[in-house]
Amino acid sequence: MKFNANIGSVDRAARILVGLVLFALSYAQYFGSFSWVGVLVGGILMITAVFSFCPIYGILKMSTAKKD
Repeated sequence: MKFNANIGSVDRAARILVGLVLFALSYAQYFGSFSWVGVLVGGILMITAVFSFCPIYGILKMSTAKKD
């Protein structure tokens, strides 16, 4: 199964930044006993940024990537 990139460069940068912030806040126990949620959401954001593909965007037929 081939995934077409549907995440643009600004969207990727934002996902990486928010993912890192969530990881840092979770590591610092900012969310208390729910720190695992920050790790989970941050991880999902980072994975979608690395692969430039968001399944939710795919389902909704959205894209922030530049058209060729």
